[in-house]
Amino acid sequence: GGMEKIKQHTFALAHYTYTVLSNLKYANGAPVVRIYSDTDFSNPDVQGPIINFNVLDENGEVLGFSQVDSMASLHNIHVRTGCFCNTGACQMHLDITNEDIQRNMQAGHVCGDNMDLVDGRPTGSVRISFGYMSSFEDAQAFLNFIIATRLPKSDTEIPLQMVTKPMTEAVPDDDLSLNNADELSPVLQISDRELRNISSEAETTGRWLPPEPEAESIRAAVSETAVPTCRKGGKPITVANIYLYPIKSCSAFEVTEWPVGNQGLLYDRNWMVVNQNGVCMTQKQEPRLCLVNPSIDLKQKIMVIQAEGMDPISVPLEDNTGKEAVICESKVCSHRVKTYDCGERIAGWLSTFLGRPCRLIRQSSDVKSRSHQKNTKGLSSANISLSLVNEAQYLLINVASILQLKEYISARLKEPLEIEELIRRFRANIVISAPESFEEEEWAEISIGALQFQVVGPCSRCQIICIDQQSGERNKEILQSLSAARGRKTNFGIYLMNQPLLSSFPDILSVGSQVLPVLKENTEIQPPTSNEEKCSG
Repeated sequence: GGMEKIKQHTFALAHYTYTVLSNLKYANGAPVVRIYSDTDFSNPDVQGPIINFNVLDENGEVLGFSQVDSMASLHNIHVRTGCFCNTGACQMHLDITNEDIQRNMQAGHVCGDNMDLVDGRPTGSVRISFGYMSSFEDAQAFLNFIIATRLPKSDTEIPLQMVTKPMTEAVPDDDLSLNNADELSPVLQISDRELRNISSEAETTGRWLPPEPEAESIRAAVSETAVPTCRKGGKPITVANIYLYPIKSCSAFEVTEWPVGNQGLLYDRNWMVVNQNGVCMTQKQEPRLCLVNPSIDLKQKIMVIQAEGMDPISVPLEDNTGKEAVICESKVCSHRVKTYDCGERIAGWLSTFLGRPCRLIRQSSDVKSRSHQKNTKGLSSANISLSLVNEAQYLLINVASILQLKEYISARLKEPLEIEELIRRFRANIVISAPESFEEEEWAEISIGALQFQVVGPCSRCQIICIDQQSGERNKEILQSLSAARGRKTNFGIYLMNQPLLSSFPDILSVGSQVLPVLKENTEIQPPTSNEEKCSG
């Protein structure tokens, strides 16, 4: 039927989605989304089949686009996020000034990153697009996703009964009067009364809210601002667990003490598995990677790799740059990474276990490592090098925060969760035991023994936390529960960086070591001198 029919088909989908989306409301009447558009979606000659928007909470605050992207991926929906290579339109619709752009850059924001909010204001938005192959069911799936994640436990339904599926018959030229939505096609004949029913239904039923006492405890548990000025009972903060992940996205290797190198824990994420095209594989594409168990033997200078049903295999720790390959646009923050191949033997082992062609590669040590890009107070980014991690040298989580989240998720799932299972899902390097939940989010820097760390920022979680690290099974409720518990973000844990060591002898990070944090206001937290001392404010 040519481009005219394609235009009618795709615009019908966009108009339908726009109409329903713009009328979704929370129980308090607040809109679920804010749509950015120069038209009212009434004329396909001036409006393409795309919808640009941000998701809001009940108070009208924007949820970061990276959180929306993570949640959409759990529902097999692909969205585009950011500013879409159109800074001018982004500034206009998001009301971002030139000064705001400069401040965002100074805060470490760069094009293509996940820093979606700076001081609570969005740096970009979310976009969905419809094309020739898109269907009415695709639009339904997207709207179901928004309702399921923003209006859970409500009776809000997408108005199926008032919509006809997009036409496949030719549209007579006489019927192409496009002055208003009702004249476009039967697809778009949605009455004002029916749209009001959608809104009133959402307002009546609303989003499920826990009983008030539980709501108060949840708010206290996930508070992002309430930080104690002193410890309860004067309890010190200590390192509870140390994990490294020699092969990126594979199982953790737990240790009680471990050397610290210039890129973080020694041998942490020095290797990664790539597909036959040389692209990094993660648990997002291959959940069974979590069943690959690497361990490091420093005395024998080997990495031993084990998996159920497979004979153990070892890889030498000595660097071998004999065979090099350049991995372009990998999932390591889209950086080109200089690596070398670890050989046919281990490639065959991994391919057999995973059931697909793949290879093991290692970051080469004879070239300058990629450096950290974000501004970090007190650290020179030129001197900070990274292994094959995504964001920073270290990731830290707090057992107290895990416990609070565990209670919330268990209540939603109506089944108990083991604390060890949750800890492994969040794949941290350093697990601390602190008296207060989420107090780590107010730290600017910490010291552990002789090691000094700067806090780079919070870790925004993706769908990998939905994967049980012992079985490889997915449960998308985990990320949805984290999003519900944290409100506007899926943050959990903090990223740390430290300067390269000046000594030729590596420092050792040990379980049981005391952690001394410094607040963002540069006020050092000192434990009370006695258990009787009270907090002053």
